Amino acid sequence: MKTLDRKCVTTAIELAGYRVIGNLGVVRGITVRSRSVVGNIGAALQTLIGGNISLFAELCERARGEAFDLMLQHAADLGANAVIAMRYDANDIAQGVTEVLAYGTAVVVEPVR
Repeated sequence: MKTLDRKCVTTAIELAGYRVIGNLGVVRGITVRSRSVVGNIGAALQTLIGGNISLFAELCERARGEAFDLMLQHAADLGANAVIAMRYDANDIAQGVTEVLAYGTAVVVEPVR
């Protein structure tokens, strides 16, 4: 299973040092996560102390990482070697359930000579 190099993903509309020779379209990775009862209780206790709610931060980071990896796989499956204009989006689907979406444009690039 071929995957894309994380260094070939950018939020910009071009990848520095490369030129786009093929546009393969929008790619995405979607994950849906829910908070557990134990996580909610732990996070509620952390809110009493204040500061970073590490339980939620870890959940968000895992969800973004999973969505990102799925997007990379989608791009590789199409034959891309880079993703440009990459973005994240998140939506609440139900109370305590969130969809995280990573998306961008899959492209084929070659080094500028």
